[in-house]
Amino acid sequence: MSSSLVARAQAWLEAHASELQQEYQALLRIASVESDPEPGAPFGRANREALDFMLGLGSKWGMAVKDVEGYCGFAEFGTGERMVMSMGHLDVVPVGPGWKYPPFGAEEHDGYVYARGAVDDKGPTIASFFAMRALQECGGVEGVRFRSFFGCNEESGFHCVHRYNETEEPPTFGVAPDSGWPLIHGEKGIANLYLEAPLPTGSTELLEVSGGQRPNIVIDSCRARLRVSPEAKGEVEEALTKRWDRNVTTEWSGDVLEIEAVGKAAHGAWPFGGDNAATRLFRFLREIVPLDQKPAFEALFFAGHPGGDGLGIAGSDEPSGALTANLGIVETVAGKIRLTVNVRYPVTWAGDQVSDRCVAFLTKKAPSLTLAGFDDSKPLYFPLDHPMVTAICEAYRAETGDMREPTTMGGGTYARAMPRTVSIGTGWDGDGDAHETDERLALASLHKMARIYAHIFVRLASI
Repeated sequence: MSSSLVARAQAWLEAHASELQQEYQALLRIASVESDPEPGAPFGRANREALDFMLGLGSKWGMAVKDVEGYCGFAEFGTGERMVMSMGHLDVVPVGPGWKYPPFGAEEHDGYVYARGAVDDKGPTIASFFAMRALQECGGVEGVRFRSFFGCNEESGFHCVHRYNETEEPPTFGVAPDSGWPLIHGEKGIANLYLEAPLPTGSTELLEVSGGQRPNIVIDSCRARLRVSPEAKGEVEEALTKRWDRNVTTEWSGDVLEIEAVGKAAHGAWPFGGDNAATRLFRFLREIVPLDQKPAFEALFFAGHPGGDGLGIAGSDEPSGALTANLGIVETVAGKIRLTVNVRYPVTWAGDQVSDRCVAFLTKKAPSLTLAGFDDSKPLYFPLDHPMVTAICEAYRAETGDMREPTTMGGGTYARAMPRTVSIGTGWDGDGDAHETDERLALASLHKMARIYAHIFVRLASI
């Protein structure tokens, strides 16, 4: 491993720190939330704009670039059969309410840049790209190519990386800068459970309910309309006087009770870190409806349990800990309630364990709910003594003196879809959390991670 190359690349990064910040803020100002497809832009015009921005930088810097039909793209330099790749994504989750700063303003305040995508994943993507550019400027590694991958559909399907895998080569070693330090050596399996239930009817009739933006975001706002018969109105009104949850508000519109619940968004891999508005709403409905209707609403309420207990899928393993479940979308379609529950299950499990447990539980304990659909992304797991894991740890520890061990997580990154790839860190204490309001990244962190990435890339090229 060439310590001289690492030192030269890091010196180059320090000399070009202002350029990195400028391009970072420019990228953040592109509102690359997925939208309707257009020709050459399968994930919408804004995502296409972000991809063009990054490919344009690669071309300007003399790299070989390729646009994979708008699904993704990459920029590369060097020669040889071996290839080190960094996999970043340009798409971001929807904004949501409550931002103090413009979510696509990329404003700097007290050393932090605020924007959707600041941490997840535009900051790490452009920092890793600059790290590779620094290696290019300093001569690279003989016999090794370095490739920066730019995806446009990480947050809602991985269709970009799946398309890449159809026509392009996998790396010798790869990293996805989209998680924690020094690296994540295990990613839980990710499954979506698609549940259906009839709209509860009787003396109170649920007309509609809706909430949620994506399966992997904790619902921060949920609304419902409940028609109340004259016979039940007195009982419901009495129950309303005993309400205790101040995050649920109501208003009568004739015989229809309009209900709104407010919660707190968070990444769906950590549902305990948010406050699910749909769970609040279903609990509230269960409390105010007549006794004979409570079981139907109770099943909906329990389905939102963040540990999966209400669906019979709770469990854990030693490497990765407990299963988590996020009720991410609630909607009314064709007279039915549809729930999408995003599950992160232990690395030693298989997906069919989750679906089989859910079906068995619902059949016995909650027959009003049925499993109408299921999709699955298998877990990722590398042992701690794997050469790739060792090399990344050595680089990180040499740069920071931080001796923390690799961990596992519930979040899913590109690493799970690409051979010989793991996810690595994106920030430190004080930087914002992914998918939350007022997402932010310290400029000091941006520059620090670029230096570490350069060291990691050289280490991987030397294995």
